[in-house]
Amino acid sequence: MDQADREVERLKSLGKRVLCVWDGSVIEKPESEKLEGLSPVVSSKAKRLRKSRKGVVYNVQGGKPITVAGMHWIGALITGMDGLAFVAIMDWWTTKGKYATKQRNQEAMLLTKLIGKWGQLVIHVFDRGYASGPWLEVLQECEAIFVIRWIKTHRFLDMHGIEKKLWEIGRGKRYPFHKVISDMSGQKFTCDLWWAAIRHASYASQLYYVKVRVGKSVWRLITNEPVLTEEQAWRVFFTYRRRWKIEMSFRYGKSELAMESPRLWSWENRLKILSLVVLVYSFLLHLLGDIYSAMIESLLRLKCHRTGKRYKRTLVPLYRIRWALSRLWDDARPILGGFYPPNLDTIRALSSFRMFDEFSKNSG
Repeated sequence: MDQADREVERLKSLGKRVLCVWDGSVIEKPESEKLEGLSPVVSSKAKRLRKSRKGVVYNVQGGKPITVAGMHWIGALITGMDGLAFVAIMDWWTTKGKYATKQRNQEAMLLTKLIGKWGQLVIHVFDRGYASGPWLEVLQECEAIFVIRWIKTHRFLDMHGIEKKLWEIGRGKRYPFHKVISDMSGQKFTCDLWWAAIRHASYASQLYYVKVRVGKSVWRLITNEPVLTEEQAWRVFFTYRRRWKIEMSFRYGKSELAMESPRLWSWENRLKILSLVVLVYSFLLHLLGDIYSAMIESLLRLKCHRTGKRYKRTLVPLYRIRWALSRLWDDARPILGGFYPPNLDTIRALSSFRMFDEFSKNSG
């Protein structure tokens, strides 16, 4: 949270947009039966494995989602329109047992906490899981600035006050603005944009509908930021694109930091170890700062050296940093203290050397 605070202040001082990107995920424990606080969650792994892959396996599409035992997970990151992202909040909750809570109550509690901390300095970015009238009521009560990707079948009021499904608003209208953009892999594609002012029965103030055709898909973005010019409309689109940072965060936590692996029976102990993992993740993000670039370059050269063209062109520093630190720890494990508190004479000797170094720098 301290890193997020500093990033908000830095972006504010530079006059840049500050984004808080939200999303939800789950921690799946399909083999567990007795762990405290587990509840049914929709298995993203089962959903992924049910998809047909050409030349590999053919599965029947559709059907009821597969649920397994697990925990619900909410995350939010602070970031700008470019650059690094920092952890704003991570929270885990369940729908069963003595720790049970409801999803909307948990999300509203976390949103209220962040709004109380940063107010309207931050623009909150949500995916389609937050597209609902009750959530709009929560956002209005908190006076939050937001961008939400909406579901096309939900109903809104158009400019003439006629209730329509969202996909029907602007049907047949030509996209007046176009732009060629590139994704993270460098592949270029054309985006077409159209916008209009709309309203919703659950939100008293004016809303704006930004419709963007991205390749073969259509993004329907709802915001309470004024959209009166082409520049403002494109800014809403690029704001939503930054939401991919939270998806990458969940992927890193599950694949690299093994956040689905803790086998602790107690709910409280499980939350403590997950919080420690988030602390490690925040530390790794902190190492991506410019002030540590020389140190990280030396670390990667020493413990995670890569000479192939792919690694020279691909930006994967966070994964390689963790690998390098892990190997450095195995090869040069610090022995100061070990399993016991360090000797008092050792601490005094080290502190005297540090004081001497600081005195030498100041005198020089």
